Amino acid sequence: MSGLLGVRLLLLWGSACLWLPGLARGALVISGAHEALQETSGAARSLQKRSTNEATVEVYSVTVDCTVTSRFAHTVMTSKALNKANTSQEIFFEMELPKTAFISNFSMEIEGQVYVGEVKEKEKAKKQYEKAVSSGQTAGLVKASGRKMEKFSVSVNIAAKSNVTFILTYEELLQRKLGQYEILTRVKPKQPVQEFQIVANIFEPQGLSYVDAHATFLSNELLPLVEKTVSDKKAHISFSPTMEQQRKCPGCDGTLIDGDFIIKYDVNRANSLGNIQIVNGYFVHFFAPPDLPRVPKNVVFVIDRSGSMSGRKIAQTREAMLAILKDLHEEDHFAVIQFDHTILSWKESLTKATKENVDQAMVYVRNIRDLGGTNINDAVLRGVEMLVKDRQEKKLPERSIDMIILLTDGMPNSGESRLPVIQNNVHSAIGGNMSLYCLGFGNDVDYSFLDVMSRQNKGLARRIFEGSDATLQLQGFYDEVSSPLLSEVDLRYPDNAVDFLTTNHFDQLFNGSEIVVAGRMMDNNLDNFMVEVFGQGFEEDFTVQGQATADDWGVIYPDEEYIFGDFTERLWAYLTIQQLLQKSKSGDTDEKANATAKALDMSLQYSFVTPLTSMVVTKPETEDGTDSPLIADKLTEEQRQQAERMAHRYIPPVHTSSYQPSPTYFVDGDPHFMIELPDRDDAVCFNINDKPGTIFNLVRDPVSGILVNGQVIGDKKIPPDGKINTYFCRFGIIHQTLGVRLEVSTQVISVFQDGKWVKLLWSDAASLKGPNVDLLLTKDRSLTVTLKDSVKFVILLHKVWEKHPYHRDYLGFYTLDSHLLSPSVHGLLGQFYHGIEYEVTDLRPGEVPEKPDATMFVKGQELNVTRGWQRDFRRDVKNGDNVPCWFIHNNGTGLLDGDAADYIVSGLFKTV
Repeated sequence: MSGLLGVRLLLLWGSACLWLPGLARGALVISGAHEALQETSGAARSLQKRSTNEATVEVYSVTVDCTVTSRFAHTVMTSKALNKANTSQEIFFEMELPKTAFISNFSMEIEGQVYVGEVKEKEKAKKQYEKAVSSGQTAGLVKASGRKMEKFSVSVNIAAKSNVTFILTYEELLQRKLGQYEILTRVKPKQPVQEFQIVANIFEPQGLSYVDAHATFLSNELLPLVEKTVSDKKAHISFSPTMEQQRKCPGCDGTLIDGDFIIKYDVNRANSLGNIQIVNGYFVHFFAPPDLPRVPKNVVFVIDRSGSMSGRKIAQTREAMLAILKDLHEEDHFAVIQFDHTILSWKESLTKATKENVDQAMVYVRNIRDLGGTNINDAVLRGVEMLVKDRQEKKLPERSIDMIILLTDGMPNSGESRLPVIQNNVHSAIGGNMSLYCLGFGNDVDYSFLDVMSRQNKGLARRIFEGSDATLQLQGFYDEVSSPLLSEVDLRYPDNAVDFLTTNHFDQLFNGSEIVVAGRMMDNNLDNFMVEVFGQGFEEDFTVQGQATADDWGVIYPDEEYIFGDFTERLWAYLTIQQLLQKSKSGDTDEKANATAKALDMSLQYSFVTPLTSMVVTKPETEDGTDSPLIADKLTEEQRQQAERMAHRYIPPVHTSSYQPSPTYFVDGDPHFMIELPDRDDAVCFNINDKPGTIFNLVRDPVSGILVNGQVIGDKKIPPDGKINTYFCRFGIIHQTLGVRLEVSTQVISVFQDGKWVKLLWSDAASLKGPNVDLLLTKDRSLTVTLKDSVKFVILLHKVWEKHPYHRDYLGFYTLDSHLLSPSVHGLLGQFYHGIEYEVTDLRPGEVPEKPDATMFVKGQELNVTRGWQRDFRRDVKNGDNVPCWFIHNNGTGLLDGDAADYIVSGLFKTV
């Protein structure tokens, strides 16, 4: 597929996507094989103009249909395409789905013939795959895609004037996190589709407490198209814009649909026993009782400060720790241990989280510095020793929960370095008396080592991806485990009534989460189906029991066809397989082998694509009379990590919501231009150096009439190093259609609308709402400019000490909602608003060890680029967040259209 460009019609859904290779987008690809991408140095691709055959493949229908039945989500994605050409064409189908989901079906219908996937044992499928590869045939793959998704792909040859229908089905149990469930659908069609529809039906007999639906791309025109009907126990959400409603402008091919469609909901929880569903001989029990008081926790933070944590990692760790310390409750006790080849403790025992103690700990954390090797063994054992000692001396509340949170970015290379020995040492020391949570920072850690060690000790492991949002990732994990409600939770059912039970003992229940247990009924007699739940709470033991009853789904949903079928059985199978896969990683050899064998048998029985199975689809015979299989695999977290290492993946910023953000384009500093591309997991950056007083065009959209120019200013005088820095000091913004004119300098803000000027000072705090423009001014910090039904700009003020001998105040310019501008937009920033295609290869050492060089192929050129950082000041206007990027040298030459000088204009509101 990488060797084809041809006809590409794009679509990306949330859990599914069609993808254009090389673009900073993930998506479904329908592609014709008329043109080839030129390959240079293996991975290099140069752009070619699309041929006149672009419209010969038409994607005329894309639908996503998601049915959620008591948290169990069944999603079907369908795409239909027509080969309008007079010759056969190779058509590609790609999509993304959550890494937690299991593919359960894939089929293709071609000229009335249906080709259905078959789930096989992975080793058997691998032999079939290897045979296909050795004969030169194409086989499909599943690859990692970002942090939470994986990409499924297949290609097939379609005869002239023929149709093809692709159908992919996957299933997953929605997990409750921080008090809600989430369904994410990613949509990036790239151009209008005749039939485009997202439909979700949620059936929750427990009752819906709230349902929210929104999308990152919704404009005022598209917002009313999100239809949401919510009753007590059912919700129906749909989004189905017409082709004209999808278009960015009348008659153009661009589409407004570009981003994530997100549904969030929760259910009512009036019953302390929870909710039990019994359907077709299987039951599922959801347990998350309301209004429980939190149990105090005793937490030891074990922080890696080895040399590999230098720079950005240690700074983000300090920042996250400061926020976490602030969130500690006064009933909690805590300790801080930092380690490299040596172990240093803030205090010799845990300390109560009073304000005074937390303030002292924050001073200590601010002074953590990177140095030395990595002695994980002794650091964790020190934390265990502190908890055990304080327990013995009764310094900790009797009813409280003990936990250790380990953060490391590398492999142990000091002290004990043998991984199995470290695991045994830690397991023996903990003795089942506390929980160990392991956070692996970056790609240099052995995630499998941390995962097994945490699961052996009542905890879990989590990967922390390198990126400007690493601080938020750390805080987000802590939020999930910061409020324990119960410990040692047992859910019990009559021995003579159920069998094949999933895990029914849980070490903790945290606020905002949910315990799920499923099993098979030995008969359908519910007269003696008594359910009991026991746990240890804050002040007393928690005990609740009750008689289980089966809801009559036909009565609850009388107007529905019986679509629920065997959902409880498949939910039970999904949960059982997930737990068996976890057991297959730890325990003795026989236990691992038994868990693996059982997981494989169930995966085959229920046609789930798991790490032990593959889905094989035999495609139609090709012209040479051969057929070739598609192989769909399921990746483990270790395989995902290895793929990222091999591909030199760099993870982008992600904000507090779980969906990926839209791209951000900005210029700040002296002056640094940054193009952040979240879907690409990357960013590119460049500097523009010119003499003070020069005015550059940043954004120009002739369709909407928007113009943004900026003027640079220099230092007060030449610094000792002889280098004069330049910064933006004034911006001019025009929206000709709306009659808006805005001038922003480091001293004053002037806006012209309705025939009059309004002036504001940066020392003001103001919110002005007009018919065509809204201004939000945060005192001495930022100005947010929102143009009616259009783009949003943020201008930051950087104040410099008035008596600084060289530097002076300057401005930063950030573009949000850039997808609302037309395809004709251009300028130093504007030319990148609709994506950029490039490849990076040949990573090699640079002049500075932490900044490697590489080769970038972009716009038909080969550039030497350097991996570096630029700062995004939106969240912290003083210090900024470092964002990794590929730096293009020489004023962006080769990346920019033309030269930087081509963007110089004669005035702040001029186009030439």
